[in-house]
Amino acid sequence: MSTRKVAVVTGASQGIGAALVESYRKLGYAVVANSRSITPSGDAEILAVPGDIADPAVGARVIERALATFGRVDTLVNNAGLFVAKPFTDYTGADFDAVTGVNLRGFFDVTQHAIAAMLENGGGHIVNVTTSLTDHADSSVPSALASLTKGGLNAVTKALAIEYAKRGIRVNAVSPGVIRTPMHPAETHEFLAALHPVGRMGDIADVVDAVAYLEGAPFVTGEILHVDGGQSAGH
Repeated sequence: MSTRKVAVVTGASQGIGAALVESYRKLGYAVVANSRSITPSGDAEILAVPGDIADPAVGARVIERALATFGRVDTLVNNAGLFVAKPFTDYTGADFDAVTGVNLRGFFDVTQHAIAAMLENGGGHIVNVTTSLTDHADSSVPSALASLTKGGLNAVTKALAIEYAKRGIRVNAVSPGVIRTPMHPAETHEFLAALHPVGRMGDIADVVDAVAYLEGAPFVTGEILHVDGGQSAGH
């Protein structure tokens, strides 16, 4: 078996996900990158596996391709996420299916297969990207479906960390505030900056650095690391 470490990143085509792929390559990892719109890389150490992570077959395929190509899985970053902000009574059944499909079903399938591969390999690391809104609800950002799903990921982070603590698998979460990505139009930035006690939005590098810290922190598991400009502490 190859000794080169392998990271799997979902939601990897842009924003935080694309930056995570680059970060893991700089750490010397081979990377398996998944998103619906991912395109092949010129880097032989990056394997692009397209597909909608909400489809149960895709999570299995991502891990199978990782094992077939690189022989192992050391880290999984569950970065794919769908955020729909609406008043609670305006959410539709389609909204519920879409958000839970990506945020929960997508997490469930790829993580099950990744943990099975990690157990064969003697250990590994899982990082779930959640949201500070689960700790700090905000009346100006109605986000019940985000709290329902990402709050579940925060809880399961601790459950899996304890379940697998003695078997060499660490499980952590990064819980960001609002990060400056292409998802947020420039005209919303002033409003979004004001949601954070420090008075600015986060940068993609803030999240990437948090994941890199957790990757190199062997005594840290079950941690929900807030990268939110103080949001979860108060306002």
